[in-house]
Order: sequence, then C-alpha cells, then structure tokens
Amino acid sequence: MRRALAEAGAALPTGDVPVGALVLGPGGPDGVLLGHGRNEREATGDPTAHAEVLALREAARQLGNWRLAGCTLVVTLEPCTMCAGASVLSRIDRVVYGALDPKAGAAGSLWDALRDRRLNHRPEVIGGVLADDCGRLLTDFFRAR
Repeated sequence: MRRALAEAGAALPTGDVPVGALVLGPGGPDGVLLGHGRNEREATGDPTAHAEVLALREAARQLGNWRLAGCTLVVTLEPCTMCAGASVLSRIDRVVYGALDPKAGAAGSLWDALRDRRLNHRPEVIGGVLADDCGRLLTDFFRAR
C-alpha cells in the first residue's frame, strides 16, 4: 500500500485526485508488480483514467491477457462502480484498498459491486489497509482546493 500511496502522490502536480493503484502478479503481496496507475483524468482529459483502470490495463498488457486471475489490485481509495466493474471483468482474485469512499465506494460503502452474488466473479475484498494514511492524503488535497 505504501507504494500505491507514492503513486497517488505523483498525481498531485497535475491537479488530479491523489489515488494510486498497483496490480501484483500471482503470489499476493509478494507478487511481481505488473501494473501501476494514478488518477490522470485532469492530466489526460479522459474520464476513465482512474488509477485502477490504468493499472489493470498495464497488467493485462504485461501478461498478454485480459484475465488477471491470481492477481491482486491494491488501491488507496475504495473503488468506484466503474473500477469495481473493471476489477470483476478482469477476473482479478483480490482487491485491497485503503480509505473508504462513502460518497462513491462500490466495495461496501455505498454499493458492493465486488461481492454482488448476481455477477459471475467475486474477488476477495480487503479494506482499511493504511486507511488513515490514504485518507489523510485525500483530505489534505481537498482542503487545499
């Protein structure tokens, strides 16, 4: 998660909300880094340029396969519905996040798209990892604005 926090911090100079994400290969926390991303909506003008989507895309390119079975997504903020959906569709095994997002979270806060029994894939979800550090970065960003 500390590496994802560093990635989130790299979004600050572009004015993007500081969210960072990593995709680790099979092996969980000890897996090889396959993809990383930070929010780039402001930097690129792309509404889908969320940290998770960018990390998932890079991991798929690295593996040469859209199926990310055995992989773990680590993200500093609870995924939104788009990112939760992308995680489900990628067949990722595990989603680990830091801070809760009570306004747009789709891993249990507002919705729970990651564990919806109606979907064909449900990754393991682990929330609250370094939540205070992740939340502080976001709080400081929005206070400054």
